[in-house]
Amino acid sequence: MNAFLLAGAIVLPLGIGGWVAFLFQMQHAEFWEFQIRRFDVRESSSPVKGGILFTGSSSIRSWKTLARDMAPLPVVNRGFGGAHISHLTHFARRIIAPCAPRAVVVYAGENDLGWTSRKSPETVLEDFRHFVDLVQAELKVSRVYFISLKLSPPRRGRWDAVRRANNLIEDFARTRAGVTFIDITKAMLNGSGEPRLDLLGWDRFHLSEQGYALWTSIIKPILEHDFQIAA
Repeated sequence: MNAFLLAGAIVLPLGIGGWVAFLFQMQHAEFWEFQIRRFDVRESSSPVKGGILFTGSSSIRSWKTLARDMAPLPVVNRGFGGAHISHLTHFARRIIAPCAPRAVVVYAGENDLGWTSRKSPETVLEDFRHFVDLVQAELKVSRVYFISLKLSPPRRGRWDAVRRANNLIEDFARTRAGVTFIDITKAMLNGSGEPRLDLLGWDRFHLSEQGYALWTSIIKPILEHDFQIAA
């Protein structure tokens, strides 16, 4: 069950007030401890080493075909709930370090700019900068890829903030060694500049099968190219 459905199932009996309170709780890293514990168990029993680690929010967590889509590249999925970028930093030593990946691919920041969050595009950039600092300096992962934030129809009022966050992180990636910005946003729009609904699920937040196929067609060639060079 994705985080959106889980939240609805838990707080629906509490009414609107309970729903809003629950959404605010999801903004704290500690909320996702129940999912991180599952990763702890996996790493202790059969750790995956030296692959490409995908992490981020539910768009990564729900990518059930990731291993098949990226084959023969060795990948591991460590997406969780409605993660913010700061949550990835908070849990990095538990979800990234045990896998000793060659690279980390991130999709996070969209929830940071949701209506219950007070974060700005500048905050998103700063949080991503802190994440990169930790991953490269302490965890010794030289390559970090940032998947650009999509324009989700239910968050239309935040699209300007999403676009600015994308621009800021793209500019940062140009100046930071080992950081690559992967633009999926433009490809998810139709000729009128509106999101292609065939690429989105019923909730218009998450991806459909066609959406993941599009992401694969953009992301996989970049990783294949870079890892051929690094081999």
